[in-house]
Amino acid sequence: MTCHRVRIVHSFDELIATPFGGDINALCWPRQLPGDFQEIINRLQVDEEMTTIEDAALRALDLSPAGAAAREVLLADQALLRRHNLIPSLDCITGYPRDAADGPVPTDVYSFHVDRAPVQADTYLCTYIGPPSEGISNETAIRRVDMAQTRTQLLELYGGPDDEAFAAYLGEHSFDLHYSPRPGAEPYTFGVGNLWRIAIAYPGSPVLPCIHRAPLTLPGGQARLLLIS
Repeated sequence: MTCHRVRIVHSFDELIATPFGGDINALCWPRQLPGDFQEIINRLQVDEEMTTIEDAALRALDLSPAGAAAREVLLADQALLRRHNLIPSLDCITGYPRDAADGPVPTDVYSFHVDRAPVQADTYLCTYIGPPSEGISNETAIRRVDMAQTRTQLLELYGGPDDEAFAAYLGEHSFDLHYSPRPGAEPYTFGVGNLWRIAIAYPGSPVLPCIHRAPLTLPGGQARLLLIS
């Protein structure tokens, strides 16, 4: 992982308390986690593309010592986030819905994008097993709506002038959240086990939002165990 917009921290307290500023719009707490997270996935026996795992379901699993150690990590991470009034979700993912619309801007999570909120907020996430998220620096990406050909296609879909109403249309459909890597751009991995806090777009944010995407999941591939808040 090499990106000048990422700062390494060394504890959960530091992850929570460190302000974003300057070029920094992502914080990473690197961790080597104990336990067998694959056993958690195997015991859950999920049969949907994305299944949210409740604490009660975790506690009910009959696990080996290694699986039990992984379970304690999952429960402890969620407890840490909840103590700070966050609402974590633990998901087992074998695939995300793809953008079914044949339009000029893909809007699924496989596309590089930023998160947005109407009030101050951050995104927290950790991949415990499976392919992790990727990030890209803001300098090496361009909003798809700012690409001339794409903007022309969007204006044709919109059927009106390039004005404030068009900007509102882009936001309503989340077209303005998605990015295309510039030539030579080098994405960085979020890694496995690391707990991240990334900046999102909201009114008055002191930094640019962190551009990231979900990993491509393939049928029959490794399931992903993801914590997100």
